[in-house]
Amino acid sequence: MITVKQATVHDLNELAPLFDQYRVFYGQPSDEQGAREFMWERFAHLQSVVFAARDERSGETVGFAQLYPTFSSISLKRDWILNDLFVAEKARGQGAAAALLKAAAAYAKETGAKGIGLSTAADNTKAQRLYEAHGFVKDDEFLAYYKKNF
Repeated sequence: MITVKQATVHDLNELAPLFDQYRVFYGQPSDEQGAREFMWERFAHLQSVVFAARDERSGETVGFAQLYPTFSSISLKRDWILNDLFVAEKARGQGAAAALLKAAAAYAKETGAKGIGLSTAADNTKAQRLYEAHGFVKDDEFLAYYKKNF
C-alpha cells in the first residue's frame, strides 16, 4: 500500500537519500549532503512543493515528486513544472509513481493552475509511457531551447 503526502522540511532525512539516488540516476556523482542542502533551501524559501510516497507496509519513504512554480503570461495563470520524479528501484512497479502523479495533478487543480509541464530523456520510454497513461501529452507545437555555460 502506497500513500502520498505533501512533504515538509521535517521529511528531509528520508527525502535527501532519495534525491541523491535520483541525481545519480541522471549521471551525477553521489552527494547526499549537497542533495540535503539543496532540498532544505527549497523548503526554507518555499520554492517548491514536494510530495513523498510511503510504503505503508515497511514504513519507508520510497519516492518523491518535486514541483516548481511558474506562470503562463498568455493564460494569466499559474503553471507547475514537474521537475523531479523518482521511485527507489526496490519499490518500482508498486504504484508509487502513479500515486505521485495523481497527487501532483490534484495539487495543480487545487491551486487553479493551467497545467503541469515536464520533460524527460528522449530514451526514457518507460517514463514516457507512464506520463502518457496519466494524461500528459507530448508537445509537438513548440520547440524547447536551453542556453548554458555563460
